[in-house]
Amino acid sequence: MEGKNIVIEYRYAEGKFDRLPDLAAELVRLNVDIIVTAGPTDTKAAKKATKTIPIVMGFDIDPVGNGFVTSLARPGGNITGLSSLAPELSGKQLELLKEIVPKLSLVAVLGTSTNPGKPQQLKEMELAAKAFGIKFQYLDVLGPKDIETAFRAVSKGRAEGVLVLGGPALISHRTQVVDLAVKSRLPAIYNVAEFVEAGGLMTYSTSFTDLYRRAATYVDKILKGAKPADLPVEQPTKFELVINLKTAKQIGVTIPQKVLARADRVIK
Repeated sequence: MEGKNIVIEYRYAEGKFDRLPDLAAELVRLNVDIIVTAGPTDTKAAKKATKTIPIVMGFDIDPVGNGFVTSLARPGGNITGLSSLAPELSGKQLELLKEIVPKLSLVAVLGTSTNPGKPQQLKEMELAAKAFGIKFQYLDVLGPKDIETAFRAVSKGRAEGVLVLGGPALISHRTQVVDLAVKSRLPAIYNVAEFVEAGGLMTYSTSFTDLYRRAATYVDKILKGAKPADLPVEQPTKFELVINLKTAKQIGVTIPQKVLARADRVIK
């Protein structure tokens, strides 16, 4: 119970990711018992700040590939937690786009190459696209200034759909991203529900709410004496499909009933 048997020190970079190393160092100076991170960029900053304080990842795209743990079964260091990596995710996202646009042949994929885990995501995307007979055009969004440039390239390349893999600039400027997708009248699928809540068409993703709730069980175990090195990294077990019908109407897309029936949440 917060204030009785636990004290929580919150630090938030407010989208200014260059502040993360200082915030992590501040928590280390406070001599906290555990650091909980909300994503790979945060975990990277925390890892640089301490080799001894236990770090619990709220989620990470590719914990092994990012060098945070030795293996999912045996993390081996001071970091453990949850992985959001699900190999079938890209395939499911492309499948949903194809159900909405049956003649889909070219998809524009927006992501950030410097985002931890991106190579693994693209590898999975390539395999999924090949299986569905779809070509994809990858557009790198490193900062806010690249968003409009990317959508101009999408229009020029005549893509029939958009898939957003995410990245710091994309999630921080999600309203601009969804507005440009709607303006271009392109069906788009996103990597987190926040895009759909901001007016995006749909998302099929790991349930991040579920991951963060499960992160609390790691905190509990570590406070009771368990070592991060001995706690296996868990992979996602819950996924969510969120659809925005208002946006579908705006861009002139009809969501098939069989897709709607599978939705966990529909925004009208």
